[in-house]
Amino acid sequence: MTTPPPPYGAYPPPPPGAYAGYYGYPQPQPTNALAIVSLVCAFLFAPLGIIFGHISLLQIKKTGEDGRGLAIAGLVISYLITVLTIVVVLSVLFVVQVARDLEYPDITATPSPVDNNLPPFDPPKTLASNCQYPATTEPATRPVKPPQNGRIATDPALLRASVMTSHGTVGLELDNGKTPCTVNNFTSLAKQGFFDNTKCHRLATTPELRVLQCGDPTGTGTGGPGYRFPNEYPTNQYRLTDPALKTPVLYPRGTLAMANSGPGTNGSQFFLVYDDSVLPPTYTVFGAIDSPGLIALDMIAAAGVTAGGDDGKPAKDVTITSVQIG
Repeated sequence: MTTPPPPYGAYPPPPPGAYAGYYGYPQPQPTNALAIVSLVCAFLFAPLGIIFGHISLLQIKKTGEDGRGLAIAGLVISYLITVLTIVVVLSVLFVVQVARDLEYPDITATPSPVDNNLPPFDPPKTLASNCQYPATTEPATRPVKPPQNGRIATDPALLRASVMTSHGTVGLELDNGKTPCTVNNFTSLAKQGFFDNTKCHRLATTPELRVLQCGDPTGTGTGGPGYRFPNEYPTNQYRLTDPALKTPVLYPRGTLAMANSGPGTNGSQFFLVYDDSVLPPTYTVFGAIDSPGLIALDMIAAAGVTAGGDDGKPAKDVTITSVQIG
């Protein structure tokens, strides 16, 4: 008696070698070693991750190995880290370059005629309507809050301030009627003690520039409050495209002005003009120095610059102990 066949027919015999490959499934391919190396290098040294990632993809295409996902991940991460590194390095170089030149008036200009005075003041329509103090990429040298944004009162037109220094008191008359945003900034910093116990880091005694520069708590000329604000008088008396903005004018003895590294980069540093100086009209004039203050400045200037130069650290240390408003 013969055995009947199964209801749906006999099972075919497995093909030769089928059991060696897990019942007919192909054996898994090994993972490409360079794909793993690419992913590791992405975190250690991104450029190598890029190189190994591309080589790995070429090998995988030829050999059929696994690891394509690892290679692509290594490439993506490596490219992102490389680009980010380049951006960070360029940003640092830019900040360093700006820091070197931060808030130093341009002294390369040739002297201008004495009659090339500051322009008469014509109040802009937007005067004091919207003072803004946006943050900079450089942090504040000292903890300080930016002044209030928005409309600033121009009354009273003049405010008194006293800068107490190691060489006597320098009295100031702040021109709130012409430069309200700048005066608002100066008074805000003074009331927060930003200028207290700071050194005036720069004295210039050249024929074109005779100023004492202060307002940087670091005493290096690179410090600031962590924000900036636009120029006011005399810059706002010119069109932005007016070539006259590059023509030096006379900043007379007794002028109080903001230092900057270009239009719109005002911060905390200011300079006191102890003798007539010539500069482009791109430094905001926000007040005047009284007679006793000029006498104190004359004594500081007479001592000269360290090492006998004509522009640098004052030979006599000048320390601002405090600034009082009113």
